[in-house]
Amino acid sequence: MEQKTFIKVTCSILTISDTRNLETDTSGKLIQSLLEAAGHQVITRVIVPDDAPRIKQEMDKLAANGSFCLITNGGTGIAKRDVTYEALFATIQQEIPGFGEIFRMLSYEEVGSRAMVSRAFAGFSKSGLLIFALPGSSNASRLATEKLIIPELPHLIAERQK
Repeated sequence: MEQKTFIKVTCSILTISDTRNLETDTSGKLIQSLLEAAGHQVITRVIVPDDAPRIKQEMDKLAANGSFCLITNGGTGIAKRDVTYEALFATIQQEIPGFGEIFRMLSYEEVGSRAMVSRAFAGFSKSGLLIFALPGSSNASRLATEKLIIPELPHLIAERQK
């Protein structure tokens, strides 16, 4: 088995919600605590409403602040107000399709066929920022962070630097 080298990754968390604030943002807090417990650095956690231009604007700001990884939560469903996919997927230069596929497979084991409506995705933006777009529920955020992001984050950053 290949030995994995740990790389401490600088991350930002962007919660997309019309109703949450920093105190009530349980998913953003959870993602932050899981990343920090795994040895990564979270330099900022921000909340922005479900508004495509504002989401894109905040992503650009966070990309400029020195983050290598941006994890969003919220707005990946199919409700009319869910615009995270539309706002951010167009910025992806190199998609990691397996992330969304495996996330939906793992979600299916927990929530059944409802998992198919998630538009969770991951990839590298044109500026080189690694983006993970997660659903807003704490269960989905925990699942993606623990099972997929934390185990592969150092590897993804190392591979991208080659």
